[in-house]
Amino acid sequence: MSTPYPFTAIVGQDDLRLGLLLNAVSPAVGGVLVRGEKGTAKSTAVRALAALMPEVSVVPGCRFSCDPGSPDPACPDGPHADAAGVSRAARTVELPVGASEDRLVGALDIERALSEGVKAFEPGLLADAHRGILYVDEVNLLHDHLVDLLLDAAAMGASYVEREGVSVRHAARFLLVGTMNPEEGELRPQLLDRFGLTVEVAASRDTDERVEVVRRRLAYDDDPEGFAARWAAEESALRERIATARALLPQVLLGDGVLRQIAATCAAFEVDGMRADIVMARTATALAAWAGREEVTADDVRQAALLALPHRRRRNPFDAPGLDEDKLDQTLDEAAGDQGRSDEGRNDDDDPDPDGGGNDDGGGGGGVPPQADGDRTPSQGEGGSDDTPSQAPEGAPDAPGRSAGAEQQPVASAEPFRTKMLSVPGLGEGAAGRRSRARTEHGRTTGARRPQGSLTKLHLAATVQAAAPHQRARGRSGRGLVVRRDDLRQATREGREGNLVLFVVDASGSMAARQRMSAVKGAVLSLLLDAYQRRDKVGLVTFRGKDAEVALPPTSSVDAAASRLESLPTGGRTPLAAGLLKAHDVLRVERLRDPSRRPLLVVVTDGRATGGPEPVALAGRAARLHRAEGTASVVVDCESGYVRLGLAGELARELGGTAVTLDELRADSIAGLVKDVTAAGRAA
Repeated sequence: MSTPYPFTAIVGQDDLRLGLLLNAVSPAVGGVLVRGEKGTAKSTAVRALAALMPEVSVVPGCRFSCDPGSPDPACPDGPHADAAGVSRAARTVELPVGASEDRLVGALDIERALSEGVKAFEPGLLADAHRGILYVDEVNLLHDHLVDLLLDAAAMGASYVEREGVSVRHAARFLLVGTMNPEEGELRPQLLDRFGLTVEVAASRDTDERVEVVRRRLAYDDDPEGFAARWAAEESALRERIATARALLPQVLLGDGVLRQIAATCAAFEVDGMRADIVMARTATALAAWAGREEVTADDVRQAALLALPHRRRRNPFDAPGLDEDKLDQTLDEAAGDQGRSDEGRNDDDDPDPDGGGNDDGGGGGGVPPQADGDRTPSQGEGGSDDTPSQAPEGAPDAPGRSAGAEQQPVASAEPFRTKMLSVPGLGEGAAGRRSRARTEHGRTTGARRPQGSLTKLHLAATVQAAAPHQRARGRSGRGLVVRRDDLRQATREGREGNLVLFVVDASGSMAARQRMSAVKGAVLSLLLDAYQRRDKVGLVTFRGKDAEVALPPTSSVDAAASRLESLPTGGRTPLAAGLLKAHDVLRVERLRDPSRRPLLVVVTDGRATGGPEPVALAGRAARLHRAEGTASVVVDCESGYVRLGLAGELARELGGTAVTLDELRADSIAGLVKDVTAAGRAA
């Protein structure tokens, strides 16, 4: 076994180390999610924590690590009455991103269950991690159904395995640690909420600190054992401090004043539910125990808020996690003042104005944030003077100050809205998601087949039907059914898959009018939000001037696509063919990289093509190239005005897809939109 990098040798990353240590002191905090760029010691710190965890006493031979002092009465290896315990180090179990459901929760031998009535259970990683650490690297890339199982077990402290009426339950209490790079995509808000704490990590910009990181890492790589020996004293001291804090934890007092501060903070930041309050209380208690105190202070509450609230304030995937520390301090001070007045009692001087009036500065009542509407400057699209130059008529890009060749500054997007459902036709076999029909591990049962590899989803009726004709030949004499492995049938299921949604956005001069480009960005932003909710990968190709570029290669990070969209400049000619050809190149590479993920091409344009010889004909040939490869496509028609040329509709016909206007794209629009994006093309 390789020697882990010492925890105390990690340079900087104070929040990361504190979050891990608080969970080591109080596992009830609920784990920690570590977010940060690559190469910031996320995995190193998690693996190093295992060496600091106290040893655990287990029942010998129990595959589920039962505590001999209080064994699990429902343990599949039990009962363990009066069992003597043995000590071993706490385990760190790593969950691979590509793990199967059976590898995570365990597997039942269905053949033995049917033929012998025996619950033959092979434990999974959740059983291995019981009373230890479960580490999920790149947790944002884990399949959604695995994340659901993982977090359910972490919340309940037990894992349940159900297979065709046969069930097994075992204890599964562990310290959950997940790491992720936000560039690869975000977790769903409801999953973020299940992690107790979150910390943001980034590489230091201090030269001396970076030098020390490199020096220590090189020394460790040259001689891991020798390097670890030099840090043994610090490791031992930290291990003892964790044990001392754990022993002190039950004695820490969480007073009413502190609880009021916690509740006021969660209410002020409008977090959903009550989990944040509970996590903050547990974290503040752990902070006090870590500091060797028996009473929680306001500083503990403040630190707990910075660790427990940022990831719970996201309302959509485009919101950056974070906390306004000035508002936090103000909230804590106000809560402490309210508690002080309550404790001292109310005298005549403190009576409020009987008419309900407050101070002239507006600080009393209402919970209104500091900024008032009257203090804001009018934004674009709200009738401010900034919109005046933007009212250029449709089809007049060459007006003074707005020439077709001039680059315009990026404009803000309009408010996103809920979009109509767009899907890829046919039945796919891609990664689980929520967009197009596909054969998946989860969903409604549509049939049965012989299992390829291990059996995961038994089709009971088909299995019995396959075994029934052979019962006499197999010498059946009792009531039980004689089942052989060849009789087993795997259930085939139909659910939904995630797709690759590739946006091709026209950023040329014909789209540069402020109001129109703002609406276009709002529409694309809405589609990005829809792609996030449906578990799609997204990519962004833009075209303007003389060429097209890949603004964002296909990724699971829709917030990265949104940020590229917001900073998108406009202006110049309309090389529509270049945009379609660039999209073709992107899809060709992605088909080689991930052949099971089907693409959906979304072209956002008014359909015009300018620049170069025969631009319209060239765009048509590029569109037919996508049609020949069977790429599902939809054209979002951005043309406006009384006179409409219908160029976007013609482009959609060349692509073999359908065209929709911005109004038709809205889910609440009166106009209908065919869900299957090729239906309109076939009708035409």
